Amino acid sequence: MNQQRVYFVTGTDTDVGKTFVSALLLQHLAKQGSAIGYKPIAAGAELIDGELKNDDALTLIDASSEQFDYQRINPICFAPPIAPHIAAVKEGAALNIDTLNNWWQHERGHSDIALIEGAGGWRLPLNDKELLSQFVQAQQCEVIVVIGMKLGCLNHALLTIEAIKADGLTIKGWVANQLIDRMPYYDDNLAYLQQAIDAPLLGEVVAHQQYHDGLFKYI
Repeated sequence: MNQQRVYFVTGTDTDVGKTFVSALLLQHLAKQGSAIGYKPIAAGAELIDGELKNDDALTLIDASSEQFDYQRINPICFAPPIAPHIAAVKEGAALNIDTLNNWWQHERGHSDIALIEGAGGWRLPLNDKELLSQFVQAQQCEVIVVIGMKLGCLNHALLTIEAIKADGLTIKGWVANQLIDRMPYYDDNLAYLQQAIDAPLLGEVVAHQQYHDGLFKYI
């Protein structure tokens, strides 16, 4: 197997469509080789066959070109839909960089392409001292940013891009994801982001369907 390509998918906020976009990305990437989607941390799950399972992780499993056991895809799963570091404290669970690095050391290399979906936004806390972004730094993943196209997204997008660059990471590109309603002046906002972000627009998506053909360029 050639060297695995690893992409980390982050968003400008929670609920901006990271999972929906990640599933579409997996379908696209599967044309280039085996592609597996991972969700290392999930908060918000229900018991299915006696095991806590998260809808986002299940979506990634369904979209992957190979099927792995649930625990391999989503090793850290909490029932309440709250900030993961708070859920970890309440359950007495370890949530730290070492846990994630050890998990990835066992999982990496099992496909041509790996897509790791984050939780929340870029600066998600793991505990009082560590952030999920530090895991991405440790693994030197290329980053794909999902921008939820809504009022306020310009500030969120620029701050997210700025933080990723400050962490010394490569931004593979970004995806403009329209949410339920079309954003007022969508085209104007998209044009601003294209000239302001020094990374390619990979594609445009509208909630629950592709926005146009030619989705996901440059990847």
